[in-house]
Amino acid sequence: MISSITATTGGQPVFRRDLDPNALRLTRRKTINLLRNCKNIAQVPPIHAKIIRTFHGQDAFVVFELIRICSTLDSVDCAYDVFRYVPNPNVYLYTAMIDGFVSSNRSADGVSLYRRMIRDSVSPDNYVITSVLKACDLEECREVHGQVLKLGFGSSRSVVLKLMEVYGKCGDLVDAKKVFDEMPERDEVAATVMINCYSDCGCVKEALELFNDVKVKDTVCWTAMIDGLVRNKEMNKALELFREMQMENVSVNEFTAVCVLSACSDLGALELGRWVHSFVESQRIKLSNFVGNALVNMYSRCGAIYEAKLVFKGMRDKDVVSYNTMISGLAMHGESFEAIKGFREMVNRGFSPNEVTLVALLNACSHGGLLDIGIEVFRSMERVFHVEPQIEHYGCIVDLLGRVGRLEEAYRFVENMPIEPDHIMLGALLSACKIHGNMELGEKVAKRLIESEDSDSGTYVLLSNIYASSGKWKESSEVRGSMRDSGIDKEPGCSTIELDNQIHEFLVGDTTHPEKEAIYQRLQELNRVLKFEDVMFVYQ
Repeated sequence: MISSITATTGGQPVFRRDLDPNALRLTRRKTINLLRNCKNIAQVPPIHAKIIRTFHGQDAFVVFELIRICSTLDSVDCAYDVFRYVPNPNVYLYTAMIDGFVSSNRSADGVSLYRRMIRDSVSPDNYVITSVLKACDLEECREVHGQVLKLGFGSSRSVVLKLMEVYGKCGDLVDAKKVFDEMPERDEVAATVMINCYSDCGCVKEALELFNDVKVKDTVCWTAMIDGLVRNKEMNKALELFREMQMENVSVNEFTAVCVLSACSDLGALELGRWVHSFVESQRIKLSNFVGNALVNMYSRCGAIYEAKLVFKGMRDKDVVSYNTMISGLAMHGESFEAIKGFREMVNRGFSPNEVTLVALLNACSHGGLLDIGIEVFRSMERVFHVEPQIEHYGCIVDLLGRVGRLEEAYRFVENMPIEPDHIMLGALLSACKIHGNMELGEKVAKRLIESEDSDSGTYVLLSNIYASSGKWKESSEVRGSMRDSGIDKEPGCSTIELDNQIHEFLVGDTTHPEKEAIYQRLQELNRVLKFEDVMFVYQ
């Protein structure tokens, strides 16, 4: 593109002051409309040449749009070619170019260009500061923050909110809170940003305290807090907060629905998930891919694969994530051939499988014991789908070989992998050794796991059980003793039940449930009934 500039102007824009202003305005509008109608970068050079011929190369409005369009069409280098031939670019052109770098994941270039703007004595405004902050790491954020204070932008709402957001993402909650406390107006929008900062850093208690202090909460604020709880695995609290939101008659949007569905998926709260689904329909919330994918995932993980299929079938504009979610759900429920059928449909519709797709497909093969198909899929990953196998894909093959009893082959596969096996992969192989009674290989895998320091209580328990199932009680006891000596505690078993849209969680030996006395009394009654039935059976 830049060759058209150098050929026409010798590398510098031509300046003309004897042109009719009305004619220039008319051609400017036409040129900008032509740029905005471009669908790919190949359409831009002819328009660029026309800009040079009509002397719009000196028109900041046209150049701004040209830079913006090039960046939007994933050609930030072409945008910079245009920018660097502009003499004395103003702050708007700097903003457009920095935005282009940021949106193209070239943060360092965006920050570098901002520093050049400062060196060239171009005064920044709120827009360029907000733009460059998106590209900043912690030290760069502090640098820009200092300039913000010197230039008097400390009261700019957009700048202050962005400063809080960047500090939070960088884990500097002290500075984020300081900026928040110094705001003249701390409304629900500012509080929402601060709540997200706390949630990003895992500070759920602080986020909840701030949330409770907000007097007037809108939908976004409620959703941010629910999302923060979900992201920090506080699923029960997220559902409790959603119920409070309903009692406060706060409207729900699709993001709220997706957050609640994620909590339902994790807890297995099928009835509440169904209620959210009906609520989405009653509120006429659009069944976008965002909501549809969450529903498919929820139904799949809660055991209702038929309902997951119905939602998937009703989605109009499915994307790669939609197919990934459905294939994963089918694999989870052992419907391996249905998963393969869904994969073929996905490919036939022109979608390119990604890493997640192929993990889901290999899992389907593993759950269905489809060894030959799984091996073929793995071998075709790079050759056909141009996806480099990751640790998850190798793990699927190890799991597949283990399930069908080809343990030695699975171990050789692990030994010959180009990457180091993780504890999940070795744990799956150890579990397969227990299932198929291969004590010798199980012992070898377990020792490798223990030596890697990635072992958990499950490793010791599995090895102990392998010895026990082979009658080696002494060795089994020694493994349990080694587990105690290492200070490794077995995680207690946990069960959850859903009753009246409430999730009740029970741990082994747990006495924290508020209705524990009534529960244990009922269990004692059931024990007496069972004992009585046993006695009656003996006498019969």
